[in-house]
Amino acid sequence: MNKLSHYKGFFTFLIGMLFLCLVLNLSLGSINIPLWEAIKIILGYPTTKPTFEYILLDYRIPKAITAMLTGGSLGVCGLMMQTYFKNPLAGPYVLGISSGASLGVALLLMGSSWLGAWFIFSEVGLRWAIMIAATLGSILVFCLILIAAIRLKNSTSLLILGLMFGSLTAAIVNILMFFGSKEALQKYVFWSFGSLGNINASELKILGLILLVGLSISVYSIKNLNSLLLGEYYAESLGVSLKKNRCLLILSSSLLAGATTAFVGPIGFIGLAAPHLIRLLIPSTRDHKIILPAVFLGGALLLLFCDSIAQIPGSAYVLPINGITSLIGAPLIIFLILRQKN
Repeated sequence: MNKLSHYKGFFTFLIGMLFLCLVLNLSLGSINIPLWEAIKIILGYPTTKPTFEYILLDYRIPKAITAMLTGGSLGVCGLMMQTYFKNPLAGPYVLGISSGASLGVALLLMGSSWLGAWFIFSEVGLRWAIMIAATLGSILVFCLILIAAIRLKNSTSLLILGLMFGSLTAAIVNILMFFGSKEALQKYVFWSFGSLGNINASELKILGLILLVGLSISVYSIKNLNSLLLGEYYAESLGVSLKKNRCLLILSSSLLAGATTAFVGPIGFIGLAAPHLIRLLIPSTRDHKIILPAVFLGGALLLLFCDSIAQIPGSAYVLPINGITSLIGAPLIIFLILRQKN
């Protein structure tokens, strides 16, 4: 196994790029803030315009932190799923957790439209109701997957089951959308675009706490993930409890994918691309002690960069983050793969 100290230069590069991208992200938006002003505010120095400080502290910094936490968590979740299922196409939503969240939101929005109950929700109340509905939907699918994980003996069956749960919930959502009102459909579609800027400080604390628990479980599972690289039988010969390990990975992935979907909507591509991006940049190691923190930083950097692209300078409009993640990320991965000689 490789020592973490051998990759200090690589981690320094990732952290430096993340800081530069953070400063760029904070300076972009409907009101352009000079880079030096953004750096001064980040470092705690007084600024010449209090308006800049208000915009950064109350809106842009929470959004940037949300982007980094979400991107890093989705990257780690994707890494765990790819390692466990030994499938490079596995991602954070392969177990159907995100589809369960989408079903919860669809039931809330379409059900409210059928009952004519829009008037009971204020704008803030509807946002919290959507978060709660998405969380409950994620928990429902998680419980079903956990029960299946206890009964099933191999990861392939669990992968197929997760895909079937995702297809089933997607089918129900499509039927609900067919019968939903125009207003409900519009709200659901806008939610499905994903949004990093609708979280306030209290909501960010809740999201951060949930993601911290999920990431802690993933760090605890690093040794087992390394053992799984050589197969389940080898891992079992080393004393790894496959059922316990499977349940821990499902719990961690559900917390990471479920929380991000509930608070910011379904964010695609990051969880799939970030692990591949890091493996392409450091192909000399497969040790999760190195790859896992690198993937977290890489996922945070990738989503923060995509969010910076989504900002239209001088305009109040922000492009859908889901479209930008695929539009920017996919060509990047294609380029890195094609330039490899082997």
